Amino acid sequence: METIDVGNIFQGISTLARSDSAIIVARIGLIFLGILLVYLGRKGVLEPLVMIPMGLGMAAINAGVLFMPDGTQGNLFVDPMASDPVKLIDIMQINFLQPLYTLMFSNGLIACFIFMGIGVLLDVGFLLQRPFTSMFIALCAELGTFLVLPIAHAMGLSLRDSASIAMVGGADGPMVLFTSLSLSKELFVPITVVAYLYLGLAYGGYPYLVRLMVPKRFRAIKMTHAKPKKQYSPATKLTFAVIMCVVLCLLFPVAAPLFFSLFIGVAIRESGMQHLIDFIGGPLLYGSTFMLGILLGVLCEAHLLLDPKILVLLVLGILALLISGIGGILGGYAMYFITKGNFNPVIGIAGVSCVPTTAKVAQKIVGKDNPSSMILPEALGANISGVITTAIITGLYITIIPMLENL
Repeated sequence: METIDVGNIFQGISTLARSDSAIIVARIGLIFLGILLVYLGRKGVLEPLVMIPMGLGMAAINAGVLFMPDGTQGNLFVDPMASDPVKLIDIMQINFLQPLYTLMFSNGLIACFIFMGIGVLLDVGFLLQRPFTSMFIALCAELGTFLVLPIAHAMGLSLRDSASIAMVGGADGPMVLFTSLSLSKELFVPITVVAYLYLGLAYGGYPYLVRLMVPKRFRAIKMTHAKPKKQYSPATKLTFAVIMCVVLCLLFPVAAPLFFSLFIGVAIRESGMQHLIDFIGGPLLYGSTFMLGILLGVLCEAHLLLDPKILVLLVLGILALLISGIGGILGGYAMYFITKGNFNPVIGIAGVSCVPTTAKVAQKIVGKDNPSSMILPEALGANISGVITTAIITGLYITIIPMLENL
């Protein structure tokens, strides 16, 4: 009589027991990290829409490893390494998230959907009120995006990989996804995972950076305006969106899908098409972001993340975000001196682009020290400029980096 192999019944435990010590530690560590992300998302410390599905996916993918028919260890979620068309079609019939990964994630479509939703939420009037100030702050807040590229290259990464990880400094997940997909296909998955993981952690850490660099007397500054801020009509905002879209697509065709996605969202908002606004800013944006979180979680598989390059990416990613935050605050100080004290330096952190998170962080910090100080309009202007600036840098990197490699 044949005996039943208990190990074949509880394969998650069996594969763990038969793995190398490094894999065992990585799988258990990622399971607990996933649980921690769910907890922090539930508490509101991190963005729940991304971190809860990402955390649970991370825990599930590292718990649900089984023996595949060929004897190797694998999972039934997604295979990011499959590229052969015949094999891919077979996998798409088995791995339940594979169609979503192949048809939306690995081609950048999900990033464009999210960018379209962001466009619907943007009121470019905040940018048009103080365009030069907003753009200056946004450029300062790209310091990490610029400086980490040569640092990464000096640490042994290729120019393409260096540009992809440097984009984490722009604090815009869809931009990182699109850049790494275009320039660094082999490291596209870990770079994107690192980016979104750090974006959640950075927004929790930026308030500490602001308090460290900006004394209370500066944080409490209440800005005054000699004349009322000009209000712009929907027609003016629509004209701005159309012109910016055409100009940027003309200059950087390789990033045209991102520019189009962002500005079609703005155009729909300013055209007053409420049904489309509700759909794009609601189900499309939140649904795409939720599914992105799930995919990011199930891509955090121990074998994939034990690549020696991952440690370098982890260091460079947090360095990029840190330098960008410092650059933004320094830009805020520069505007403080240019305006002879009539500018709150905390606004600088809002130049780090994720809309509207860093703008809300800036207002929350200032509001604690001076409840009568309202900096949110200026912060949103810098925030929106940050999105556009990051998109432009994406276009620059995707266009110029391949040229530099051929010199």
